[in-house]
Amino acid sequence: MALMAKKTPQRSFNDVLSVLGGQRFDVAPAQDGAKRVPNAFQVRKFGCAAEIAPAQDGTPMILSRPGVLVGGEIARLVDRGYQKFFKTSKMEIPATADHLRSLHEFTEELKEALGATSLYNQALGTTSDVYHYDRVKGREDESH
Repeated sequence: MALMAKKTPQRSFNDVLSVLGGQRFDVAPAQDGAKRVPNAFQVRKFGCAAEIAPAQDGTPMILSRPGVLVGGEIARLVDRGYQKFFKTSKMEIPATADHLRSLHEFTEELKEALGATSLYNQALGTTSDVYHYDRVKGREDESH
């Protein structure tokens, strides 16, 4: 019988901070997240980062999806069909295989520390935040 999802036990936010520190994540108060959500933290490892904060029930929640750090900002992964890119508010860079491996490893370790479900398709590789395919953009049905 094949398992489709892997779930670790749910942890409190304070437990998650301890686990992350023990797994050599850099944990620091979030600069932007702190303005929006109290007790927000940015966690970093492998050149990647995400922002987390405690939910009302005391469990952790992800404020910003994991991304590669580009110019001190968490970049979003954009898939344009022919190439993946990391995009910040100021720039966009092509994603390399090393970037994608680091992001995948970071995301899986973060999910495990959070006690979040690890879905089979996501565990196979990195998924993008946004998908833009030029060949489809603005295309109309030409069969009529």
